Amino acid sequence: MRKTINFKVSGDEWKKAMDDAFKKLNKDAKIDGFRPGKAPRDVFEKKYGKQEILLEATDTLMQQRYKDIIEKDKIIPIIEPKIEIVKSDEEGLEVNFNIITDPEVKLGEYKNLGVKKDKIEVSKEEIEHEINHIVEHYAELVEKDGKVSSGDIAIIDFEGFIDGKPFDGGKASNYSLEIGSHSFIPGFEEGIIGMNKGDEKDIELTFPKDYHAEDLKGKKVTFKVKVNDIKNRVLPELDKDFFDDLGIEGVTNREELENMVKEEITTEKEYRAKNKFIDALLEAAAKNMEIELEEELVEREVNNMYKQLMDKLKMQGLTEEVYLQYAKTTAEDIKKNMHDEALNRIKYRYLLEAVIKEEKIKVTEKDVDKEALDIASKYGITTDELFKEIDRDMLKYDLEMRKAIDVLEENNK
Repeated sequence: MRKTINFKVSGDEWKKAMDDAFKKLNKDAKIDGFRPGKAPRDVFEKKYGKQEILLEATDTLMQQRYKDIIEKDKIIPIIEPKIEIVKSDEEGLEVNFNIITDPEVKLGEYKNLGVKKDKIEVSKEEIEHEINHIVEHYAELVEKDGKVSSGDIAIIDFEGFIDGKPFDGGKASNYSLEIGSHSFIPGFEEGIIGMNKGDEKDIELTFPKDYHAEDLKGKKVTFKVKVNDIKNRVLPELDKDFFDDLGIEGVTNREELENMVKEEITTEKEYRAKNKFIDALLEAAAKNMEIELEEELVEREVNNMYKQLMDKLKMQGLTEEVYLQYAKTTAEDIKKNMHDEALNRIKYRYLLEAVIKEEKIKVTEKDVDKEALDIASKYGITTDELFKEIDRDMLKYDLEMRKAIDVLEENNK
């Protein structure tokens, strides 16, 4: 909710504010012939100007009035207020505080929304697909006679030339390339198919126009390639040796492996289904809620989301500049794409807070201590160490929100 609070000061009150501002500034003024704080006002104004006094008086009164608004009028801003100075001269002061507070929320129907949770099914094909992934991890590479074909591992030397000159990053020795992995530019892997061990060949290609390296886009290139070795991936038999190598407790044969894989797939699907169910409940309940959100709130959420993304990339060793260049986008475009998600996040937050209030949800200090102990145990730290990183009130708020989500789930089965 947006509120504009206007205040005006004139007459004796403004005169006193100007006098106090002069006294404060004069204490630190350096004026030849006068000790600090002793220079007459006309001398001070001649050196520093009346504007300095006006600015100091304006700043002091604004801080005082803003404090009064917060404490006496019990108005709680949720973002930094915008201040508009309408007038500030020798006759008086007029200021507008544009304050955004929590919006009014009218909670609609949030029970019996008709949202259904997806049923979980795990097919034999899914189990087999996952088992194949596990088996491939234990595959052996063995030397192969004959020509390179799709699926083989070709051990190659290569060097790329543009206009007869080698370019940075275009050379490697004994490089293991899986044919069909599409890890090189189109045509490179296809050009190696049919070569024998020891063969050398020039492969002429063109870099894609959308290639990530600006200096290589659309350029014609010649790769000089030599095949040093050809290897084939041989999958192991699902015998005792394989399960010994696998080293998973309780898994000693194919049937037990299938059961384990099925359980893991089921757990993952249940997790995704629950999240999808919760998202659908929040969306449906939010549609029944009446709320007006100021755009500044959404902008703040977008900026927070963007900062979180950049922090995550930084932990992965990527700078903002490198990421934007690689992704061929801009910060503005990313933020624009975040807008709808940010809007929903805010709506859902206010929705759940309204449910907490409506359902009179309470979280005790004992609940917070138990949750803190669970988290601390998970990370192998003490609760004291945890609370140095996590604010206790925020942990309590998180528990309240989770209980509100539980209310939505329990009343929409």
